[in-house]
Amino acid sequence: MSRQSESLLSVGIIGSGIAGLITALALKEKGYFVHLYEKTKHLGEGTCSWFAGGMIAPWCERDGADDIIRDRGVEALEWWERHYEGTVKAGSLVLSAARDRSEVIRFGRCTQEHQTVNEDSLNRLEPDLCGRFQEGLFYPREAHIDPRLALPALEMRLKNAGGVVSRDVEVQAEELKEDIIVDCRGLAARTDLPKLRGVRGEMIRIQTRDIHFKRPIRLLHPRQPVYVVPRDKDILMVGATSIETDCQAPITVRSAYDLLEAVQRLHPALGEASIIEASAGVRPAFPDNIPDIEQHGRIIYANGLYRHGFLLSPWCARKVVEQIQAQEGAVA
Repeated sequence: MSRQSESLLSVGIIGSGIAGLITALALKEKGYFVHLYEKTKHLGEGTCSWFAGGMIAPWCERDGADDIIRDRGVEALEWWERHYEGTVKAGSLVLSAARDRSEVIRFGRCTQEHQTVNEDSLNRLEPDLCGRFQEGLFYPREAHIDPRLALPALEMRLKNAGGVVSRDVEVQAEELKEDIIVDCRGLAARTDLPKLRGVRGEMIRIQTRDIHFKRPIRLLHPRQPVYVVPRDKDILMVGATSIETDCQAPITVRSAYDLLEAVQRLHPALGEASIIEASAGVRPAFPDNIPDIEQHGRIIYANGLYRHGFLLSPWCARKVVEQIQAQEGAVA
């Protein structure tokens, strides 16, 4: 098998979701021969990455998560700015109805790197919300991307760098000839990683010419918090539920109702928006909801990213690279 350098191991990566793509790029940047294998024919098909919010929000994601998520996620901000020109660094906004003000207070206490903003500041940040909220939290260092634009851009970047991508081919790690195999199949790897579980996330995309946002907005509510992420062409992505199941069925009526009811609390005019998609994906998660890198023989498993795929894939990729470099040094 041809290699870019005789001193480097060759690496086969299974799975072209966000973890597989970023890991492939990280290895290619270090000069490794990289071959990415994907069983689906079309980019995004069957991957939970396709339905993600794409928020690079390490401080907001600290709510309901361990400090380790924030600490590992911070490096993603620099990674995305360096690798994808479509990264929008406009911060994140956290709001609540006046009667749910305690939710914003709680959120602020368990997160960092935010500013408390009054009604005038909110109106400047998001003019279409003028007069609707009296206060909120602004996280200026956070960013967001559109997964459906970012995934093809990363794959093209990998190909342009000399990486090989094989689609519509289902492979088993044991049959591949590369020196090291990195398994990024998500929940499909559960037969090898029995601690994995599925957590279903559901989302709706709506289109409106009346309301425009510049950044992700999280509307807190004791029962049904919701986030809204702007996309191109007057589209907003509304998400997301977290349901303990690996069922791949379409979005449920109950979840769709909850999301649509919640988004109208953000602005009543969104009740006139057109629904253009309602979808669901199943995220892979370990019991502690923290991703892990583990190796069995020549196979390295990078998995368990839960709802933090776009935030934590850069960390996972770096750890995979370090692990392979350590093995290469040991062989030398």
